[in-house]
Amino acid sequence: MSTSARKTATTIGRTWVAFGELGAVGSIHEIGDGYFYRLLSDEDYRGVFPTLEAAKGALHSAMPHGSERPDFNEH
Repeated sequence: MSTSARKTATTIGRTWVAFGELGAVGSIHEIGDGYFYRLLSDEDYRGVFPTLEAAKGALHSAMPHGSERPDFNEH
């Protein structure tokens, strides 16, 4: 899925907010063919991942080195 398509993709009702030590750090959104994430500092969404766990791992990997894995709360 292209970046522009992700911007207009319709979420399927499930979003997870990632909370780190200092508050919200990003979010994961479910779309028809997987999950994409965005850190709060990002201008655009990153990648499409086949599973929620893969998207959680990718979001955590994109955080500054040494960051604890965030908690993910469904909204």
